[in-house]
Amino acid sequence: MSMFSTGILVLTSPLHTLPLRIAPVLSSAAQLVENTLYVHLHPGLNLGGGSQPRPVFIPPAVDLSTLITRLYSNAADVCGHLDVRVLLTNVRTHSATTIPSSPFPNPQPLSHSPDVVLTDFPLQDPGQSHQVKQCLQKYAGHCYVCSPSLPSVLLHPLLIKLQEKQEHLKEPEEKAEPLETYNDVVVGGTFDRLHGAHKTLLNISCLLANRRFLIGVCDQAMLKKKVLKELIQPYSLRVQRLQEFLEDIKPSLQVEVVPLDDPYGVSVVDPLLQCIVVSEETRRGGEAVNKKRTENGLPALVLHEIQLLKDAHHTETEEEKISSSSLRSRLLGTLITPLKDTSHLPPLPYVIGLTGGSGSGKSSIARQLEALGAVRIDCDKLGHEVYQPGTEACQRVLEEFGSDILNEDKTINRCALGRKVFGNKERLKALTDIVWPEIALLVNNRISQAREEGKQVCVMDAAVLLEAGWTDMVHEVWVTVIPEEEAVLRITERDSLTREEALRRLHSQWSNSKQVEHANVVLSTLWEPEVTRKQVLKAWDLLQKRIQHRQEGQ
Repeated sequence: MSMFSTGILVLTSPLHTLPLRIAPVLSSAAQLVENTLYVHLHPGLNLGGGSQPRPVFIPPAVDLSTLITRLYSNAADVCGHLDVRVLLTNVRTHSATTIPSSPFPNPQPLSHSPDVVLTDFPLQDPGQSHQVKQCLQKYAGHCYVCSPSLPSVLLHPLLIKLQEKQEHLKEPEEKAEPLETYNDVVVGGTFDRLHGAHKTLLNISCLLANRRFLIGVCDQAMLKKKVLKELIQPYSLRVQRLQEFLEDIKPSLQVEVVPLDDPYGVSVVDPLLQCIVVSEETRRGGEAVNKKRTENGLPALVLHEIQLLKDAHHTETEEEKISSSSLRSRLLGTLITPLKDTSHLPPLPYVIGLTGGSGSGKSSIARQLEALGAVRIDCDKLGHEVYQPGTEACQRVLEEFGSDILNEDKTINRCALGRKVFGNKERLKALTDIVWPEIALLVNNRISQAREEGKQVCVMDAAVLLEAGWTDMVHEVWVTVIPEEEAVLRITERDSLTREEALRRLHSQWSNSKQVEHANVVLSTLWEPEVTRKQVLKAWDLLQKRIQHRQEGQ
């Protein structure tokens, strides 16, 4: 069966049977849907009764909260590539004073237009298949803005074995435990690359909130200690993704997103807030918020604690829970931005421009790539060559800066030259205007030589790749990053500099974040050498596939 981009999955099974069904149902749905899967809950919905069923309100119950957590956890395990979203428009407390007669007075628009509607409804009579599909199609169209000819698929044939396992499950004798809800609910977080744990937090917060949902999103100061902070999505993009998600999930809520520049934000000054949603990991933060509220003369917030989701795919260097930092680490070595047009360059050798700040491990990565078969072009060594006596660059540097920078053997004393340009942008530019074009000429000579030797890949190891504007010489830009504190430790140990000298050197270079803005691939040597080796191998293997794909397309 063909794949669809976006689907709506209508779950009709009773709540007490769904925990057993979720993983196989999601696995079946993932065979048909490749991007976004909306989940609509209607336990007990009968699509084979002859009359057209209508959507009804479902009360927020503790079981429903548990089910949502289970659903996102299973989704991360069995269909991690899908953007799964549990829709809550039809979940409403019966005590709400202005409850409308129907959850959907008008069909709700979704941010991704559905291409198919799926259901786990158990078909008792195969002869009813057409009727049930029509019924499902009309039901979906009543709830959400869909095409009138939306294809409908019954997943039940794929779930027959599951049905047999469920027959022993009894209806719970006790009535479902209601979930306490609140007018105003608050959460805080980074919300980088929305994943299952974020969605669980947001969905349960939406279950708890009747009127307003306030979200503090970490910005600037709150990101400083994050792992691979350079790969965190921009604040504006994170907010946009949050708002889109919440508009799909529960459009009736008043959503407010504010920047979080300290651990508390508005949660300690907003008198209307009643509940803060936390995890076991962030509970102490919630308690600190309440301490501040008490100091400010405000009532304490109810702390509603949710479970952390386990990451079944985590590696030894990643957290056991599903986390954004793990997702960011998995981006290392992969193509994070599309390649620019390089049709002005010969297809081979394929040139990688490798750069990174002082102490980032750039050169060690270059050597690993060389061991894998790349031709390494060391721009620092070429820089030494252009200063050699008798070269054009050497003569122009002497004319510009004077003969007092010469050693006794008539070579240029680079320390003396450095003192003349340090802290003086104009003098530094005068020097780089002479030297950088000469280095670029030598690089091009090395690339031509590699082409004549039939080499496939060159790695241009260049600390000033971006500053010098050499990106038009390469097919891809790779950047190595490590945290500033780690870079300072490495520089002071390697070069016998003081901490202040190391910081001055780092601050004279482009920041990690600025370099990453220009990167196609990012690598990091923060962890053990074996972790770096695996990153480089991953990057190399993906590079080979890109080169092969490029050659096949020509």
